[in-house]
Amino acid sequence: MYNDQGFHVAVVGATGAVGQQMLNMLKDTTLPIRELTCLASKRSAGQTIDFEGEKIVIKEAVPEAFEGIDVALFSAGGSVSKELAPEAAKRGAIVIDNTSAFRMDENVPLVVPEVNEQALFDHQGIIANPNCSTIQMVAALEPIRKNFGLNRIIVSTYQAVSGAGAVAIEELRNQSQQLLNEEAIKPEILPVKSDEKHYQIAFNAIPQIDKFQDNDYTFEEMKMINETKKIMDDSNIRVAATCVRLPIATGHAESVYIEVDKDDVSSEDLKKILSEAPGVTLQDDPANQIYPMPADSVGKKDVFVGRIRRDPDIKNGFHLWVVSDNLLKGAAWNSVQIAESLVKLGILKLK
Repeated sequence: MYNDQGFHVAVVGATGAVGQQMLNMLKDTTLPIRELTCLASKRSAGQTIDFEGEKIVIKEAVPEAFEGIDVALFSAGGSVSKELAPEAAKRGAIVIDNTSAFRMDENVPLVVPEVNEQALFDHQGIIANPNCSTIQMVAALEPIRKNFGLNRIIVSTYQAVSGAGAVAIEELRNQSQQLLNEEAIKPEILPVKSDEKHYQIAFNAIPQIDKFQDNDYTFEEMKMINETKKIMDDSNIRVAATCVRLPIATGHAESVYIEVDKDDVSSEDLKKILSEAPGVTLQDDPANQIYPMPADSVGKKDVFVGRIRRDPDIKNGFHLWVVSDNLLKGAAWNSVQIAESLVKLGILKLK
């Protein structure tokens, strides 16, 4: 995979769940890599990570660590990105940030390559990777928007606990075992670790992801609303979201209602468009009970779409079911795809 003529790539947050997946995605990338640097917090510095048979020593993520870096993939939390992403960009690296730190910054492109790859030409050193739930939704809806127009989106998400980090996965496992053993549980992580109240996630559904805002929507819901408008470059599109955490380790699912501009569109038209869409796999055969499920999406890069059907009362309204691995297309793979697109478009060039 290493290429003497390649780029020097850094992964910030290399020990985290998304950071680990970024490293996995880099193993098969078309991005030529000359050297790989793994960065993390001070407490992780000195540990090693196995990559393609090589042991890479983790370095502390400090401004000086970005000297000579061409591409820096960030997934170490918003506060780290706010502090270090500008430092990396100042030293010549193109930053691809997986946090919410820069997503709504008007000077930072928010990119899903299948949707708005051309926005990369406007980058000023930092590129934002959208929210995991937004990524899979817009990847599925953009082919429809291009062909039939799109004026309304109502989405309800069913999100895996891995979106809240490794500690949330561990809490789900522990609670599940404790409840099966008829033991008492003490929730400490979900829905939001820093909030006052915590609720059981095992055998439950929590209708809160991130903190509530003044309008009674959660930050996660507002991220989906605002990011969708920015990515599709359409401030007039109507978007509403309800985000729910389910006791699933990995794989986000979404029930999406849309209204298209054209009146003569059929569900078969949508299926045909989606069957040809890049990065999308159509799984829609109700007669044989074929539809996407989170468990089947794990470890796969595509967005899976099924249950496509016309609304019984609104002729230009349709319902879809959208599923994807939130750690891959929802995070690590989309980030690596952005790096590949930078090369493909001639924005990132070998020195």
